[in-house]
Amino acid sequence: MLKNKIEQQSFFQSIIDQDQNPIVICNLEHEIIYMNPAAIKNYEKRGGKKLIGQNLLHCHNVDSQAKIKQILDWFAASVEHNIVYTFYNEKQNKDVYMVALREKGKLIGYYEKHESRNRETGNFNKI
Repeated sequence: MLKNKIEQQSFFQSIIDQDQNPIVICNLEHEIIYMNPAAIKNYEKRGGKKLIGQNLLHCHNVDSQAKIKQILDWFAASVEHNIVYTFYNEKQNKDVYMVALREKGKLIGYYEKHESRNRETGNFNKI
């Protein structure tokens, strides 16, 4: 059993940091509060780590901004509204989702989740 909340947070952060796909976490004001290492690398040309603390909406065109706001309204409408597919990134062969973040059912933010469609080529026998 985990001894305290700090230890638990370390495990959760490790899960996010080890993900090979970008994860960008935002609060309800669309402020980027965390980017995992994969996201920092993926968005390097746009500022990478310097994007933390910036408004996510400033990284998107007007149409995308409207969609993000619409999805956030949808998340807020029901505790059952928690994930939505947003688009397919053909260049990177990834599906992109927005996922609600909740604390005791209350919406506290959201994150962008990428899922690769590339076949895994890692080989356990090489370890």
